[in-house]
Amino acid sequence: MLSHNWKRHLKNTVIICPNGHERCKINPSGFQWFDLSTDDEDYILNQSLNAEIKINNFLSEIKNEYKLKNSDICLSGFSQGCMMAINVALTSKIPFNCLVGFSGKIINKKNLSERISSKPKILLIHGNLDNVVTPDNLLDAKDFLIRNKIHCDTKIIDNCDHNIPLEASSIAINFIKENLNN
Repeated sequence: MLSHNWKRHLKNTVIICPNGHERCKINPSGFQWFDLSTDDEDYILNQSLNAEIKINNFLSEIKNEYKLKNSDICLSGFSQGCMMAINVALTSKIPFNCLVGFSGKIINKKNLSERISSKPKILLIHGNLDNVVTPDNLLDAKDFLIRNKIHCDTKIIDNCDHNIPLEASSIAINFIKENLNN
């Protein structure tokens, strides 16, 4: 649904919304980038690093097909997609234009801080009633980014659980337009 809304406001833009590469064990009708059925941080880190490889390969295909550079691309994601977008954006040797993340967090601060090689402009948006990825994760991510000298705007959406309401979508569109047009 998000891509349909964004297409109306982002003319001459290709919007691609890949699912995670595997079925979600916790929610079989959904997809995941990494398995969250365990709290083992090393396991989750290894799963997310494997997913990064898949996402980077996918992005290479997209860049080749559409003749794009990283500076032409805004990465965005929701929940695990946000977590993966943060990792991919910050570890890319060639900076992406910007990043919009909804309802995510930093997967592993120690690992990510050792691998940062890009510092794109970032917008993180989170619902104040999110009980899947709690909103304190937005504040934790903002602190991490500031400590690593990465520009980050944030927005907490009132009366919002684990979803992307119209208000969040509108804020994201404005951020993307501002950055892609510069």
